[in-house]
Amino acid sequence: MNQKIIIAIDGYSSSGKSTLAKAISKKLKYKYIDSGAMYRSIALFAIRKKIFDSSSDLWNIRNFIPLLKEINLKFKWNQKYNRTDIFLNEENIQSKIRSEQVESKVSFISQFPEIREKLTLMQRNLGKDKGIVVDGRDVGHYVFPKSELKIFMKGSIEIRSYRRYKDLKNRGKEVSYEEVKKNLIHRDIMDTSRNISPLKKSIDSIEIDNTFLSIEKQLNLIFQLIKKITYHTYETIK
Repeated sequence: MNQKIIIAIDGYSSSGKSTLAKAISKKLKYKYIDSGAMYRSIALFAIRKKIFDSSSDLWNIRNFIPLLKEINLKFKWNQKYNRTDIFLNEENIQSKIRSEQVESKVSFISQFPEIREKLTLMQRNLGKDKGIVVDGRDVGHYVFPKSELKIFMKGSIEIRSYRRYKDLKNRGKEVSYEEVKKNLIHRDIMDTSRNISPLKKSIDSIEIDNTFLSIEKQLNLIFQLIKKITYHTYETIK
């Protein structure tokens, strides 16, 4: 029995969505779709096109929308680093989308319906054959509302801030814990209050608070759920 499903993981910033999604995709040999990387790619593209006005901290969205048709995003497996990289118009931009400049604009550009519509269509196309694990903010209740397994990740602001702080320090960034915490609180407000596809838990999502939960325990829980879902699906279609 090899019944493929769609696994949608939503949740707050730095709640461990990507870590969990990557581990699941590796175990199941599923395709991993990082929706956050797609929005970061759009932000990078806009910065390169000089759409961003640094003096007023605004985006000239009217001029930017027509440029969306020039964007082609693909996920490709990187054997050297054992990971999935994102490509913008055939350029590997995996490392470039992690800059502070891109990071600071992701929540802002994700508010625009034209951008969300384009990326939603791309994500649905990537998942048309199932066998995917996708993480983001609205993948369960909006992008893949019929996904067989929906997970909603959460954790205390202190733990999430520490994880983010440690990650940035490991990458050589000079930041303070308080600064990271402040930025995460702002990100949470932006994600949950936007008019278009805000971050929210679907009624049929399984909530996981991993404040004190190891990745091993999270994976054990997830694979128990997957086993039940795939068995039920198999019995239904027999």
